[in-house]
Amino acid sequence: MRTSTRIAGVLTGLTLALGGAALTAPAAHADVSACINQVERELRGGEAPASIRSACYVGLNGDHEQCVSGLTAGGVTNGTAVSACRVALK
Repeated sequence: MRTSTRIAGVLTGLTLALGGAALTAPAAHADVSACINQVERELRGGEAPASIRSACYVGLNGDHEQCVSGLTAGGVTNGTAVSACRVALK
């Protein structure tokens, strides 16, 4: 098999695999929104500041410890932070 044909086949397979993964992946915004909403309930109606939103996005990317420390630094209790970051991962 020629190299150009092999490369084309690999690229096609990779494109199909990544495209399929993108279609089956859960919606990221719903997870981040759930995290932010949980924190906002603790803040009792106040809108979450950018630092809280940022920490929830970190949780979405899988860094649970950094998410929790970011939320607690923003004034959220540890229990709520752990719970909100867990929601972000789902």
